[in-house]
Amino acid sequence: MEMRKYLLATFSYNEVTNRNLLEKIKQLPDKTEAIRLFSHLINGRYKWMARVQHDPAGPQMSWWEPVYLLSQLAAEWDKSLNLCLDYLNGKSGTELATEVTFIGFDGSKWAAPPPQDIALQLNYHSIDHRAQIQTIIRQQGIEPDFLDHIGTKYRKL
Repeated sequence: MEMRKYLLATFSYNEVTNRNLLEKIKQLPDKTEAIRLFSHLINGRYKWMARVQHDPAGPQMSWWEPVYLLSQLAAEWDKSLNLCLDYLNGKSGTELATEVTFIGFDGSKWAAPPPQDIALQLNYHSIDHRAQIQTIIRQQGIEPDFLDHIGTKYRKL
């Protein structure tokens, strides 16, 4: 599978599973930590996109702040997803495989892995925090959804 297609498929999988997860978060008696983690996923996308697009605000952006209101999560998730998808769709395969630079927290220039690796990191990082949120859901007495990737692929005959 061509890398762009793989990245788009991975973003699509994370879109569906994290949307389902958001519905479970709404049911939690104590939503605080789940909202914080979900906000972190959004902020991570915003920060990496600011970095690769050389947004001067990028170095000051936080990985953890703001923590969005529950009512804001879906819209912010969509906005951050669309930034990533627009970026990926606007780059050639060569551009996706070429190292990029950004201005770091200390004001100096840094080299970053190719955008395809950043996209993989954003998606894999989502899997990590989704597992944490699934644990929070279970700890609060709610049965988490089955969100394994393979579960979206097989079907009963």
